[in-house]
Amino acid sequence: MAAEGGDLRTARLRLRPWTTRRDDLARLVDLYGRDEVTRWLGGTPSVPPAELVARWRAVAQADDRFGVWAIELDSGIVAGTVLLKPLPRGVGEVEVGWHLHPDSWGRGYATEAARAVIERGFEAGLPEVYAVVRPGNTASVAVCTRLGMTPLGRMRRWYDVELDAFRLMAPTVVD
Repeated sequence: MAAEGGDLRTARLRLRPWTTRRDDLARLVDLYGRDEVTRWLGGTPSVPPAELVARWRAVAQADDRFGVWAIELDSGIVAGTVLLKPLPRGVGEVEVGWHLHPDSWGRGYATEAARAVIERGFEAGLPEVYAVVRPGNTASVAVCTRLGMTPLGRMRRWYDVELDAFRLMAPTVVD
């Protein structure tokens, strides 16, 4: 994984901050306006796309270990979003998450992007990361499994809804 001024690169992906460019905003509207995506997120975002981008930018500005990135393919198409950010009501707990457009499902992009931001977080000193998944979202559970995350069961610890929680501990460094 290589970093290029805020961007992260994997074998197939460029992870970059979302922008307020017309094409990014149009893709956000398309992505977060789809029932097959938002049913797993608790609904469509309640703020306009440009404000969403500003909020995501603020996450990274508050602490450069965190961010919300567009998952861009070599073709320039944005497959979706990957995030690494503090969990609400958590005490130093950090969430990894992914939201992909249906035209990009089933290609391993979520796993590849999540692995990159998790590695980045561990390199920055995070001891662990969590993922929360709506019950029934078998595709996201499969991503958690591929990432090596441990299931913790259902909980309401961070959000006001029961979610399946997963955790991945940072690798132990042996001297």
